[in-house]
Amino acid sequence: MKKLASLSLAVAIAVILAACASQPQFIPANYAAADALLEQLGDKLSPSQPLIVATIVNIDALERSSTLGRLVSEQVSARFSQAGLKMIEMKFRNNVYMKQDEGELLLTRELRDVAQNHNAQAVIVGTYGISDETVFVNLKVIQPNTNIVIAVHDYVLPKDAEIRSMLR
Repeated sequence: MKKLASLSLAVAIAVILAACASQPQFIPANYAAADALLEQLGDKLSPSQPLIVATIVNIDALERSSTLGRLVSEQVSARFSQAGLKMIEMKFRNNVYMKQDEGELLLTRELRDVAQNHNAQAVIVGTYGISDETVFVNLKVIQPNTNIVIAVHDYVLPKDAEIRSMLR
């Protein structure tokens, strides 16, 4: 009887662990990355002044993004907003470099102008690099008037079926 109880317990634990492993980790990973940036920033940002998040782009083609890049940007913006910071929604702006199916792409030379036009205290930018098994993501918070990086975070996403579908 003890063996049956032990076997049942082992099977239950295996099922629970399998269920946890199959849960999408995309949103939690992006929220954790935003949290890491927020922790580094501490009190460097004013809750009364807005920020801008640019679309995260492919490191090998900086003028291109993907569903993955756009969603990372959206989720980082959401987390900063949840933390009480004012985020400017760039999709409703006309004076930003926007390409269909790409997102709001900010070129370095435009960074200062766009931030100044929107009175943004900082801009969140980032890149992702694709390997066979993983996607490497780099996020930076930049002061637009100086181009100085004030926070940075790197993380890795597994290139599972979910991630692959967002890279197409």
